[in-house]
Amino acid sequence: MKRLLFLTYAVSLMVVVACAQKPKYSTTNSTAKGKFQVVKTTQEWKKTLSPLAYHVLREQGTERAFSGKHWNNKKKGIYTCAACDTPLFSSDTKFESGTGWPSYWKPISRKAVGITKDYSYGMVREEVHCNQCGGHLGHVFPDGPEPTRLRYCINSVSLNFVEGAKKKEKK
Repeated sequence: MKRLLFLTYAVSLMVVVACAQKPKYSTTNSTAKGKFQVVKTTQEWKKTLSPLAYHVLREQGTERAFSGKHWNNKKKGIYTCAACDTPLFSSDTKFESGTGWPSYWKPISRKAVGITKDYSYGMVREEVHCNQCGGHLGHVFPDGPEPTRLRYCINSVSLNFVEGAKKKEKK
């Protein structure tokens, strides 16, 4: 049992370290597949996003753990894509994961985010991207709370927060 706990801890630590490292290479476009409603040139993205937001959203970078503006936010509201303002996550599904990044157990809708396989750093992960602009948001892991058991580990810089906003109910 101790061996299994140690192994789980070691793998978790490797994932956190890998997520916090800057990639050795970068691309100017999202790795997300598909056609997106919001399309801009590299110059347009660089003009509208801060250098860190551009690095994370367009080059699949990662901000340092415990450094983002939303990781410890306890206010009620909606988190939107920092690149295109698409509603992505509700504070109702946010939870404290201890990772230093905002974590959610589900997106605001199934159509809000997409998932792409990420083979960087010698491992296979599931990258989360905005379905409207293809912007890199973070990764999803199968170690979250009930009812989904998922942990959407999202970069703060990929998000804007609209305090008091509520998820629109389907009719």
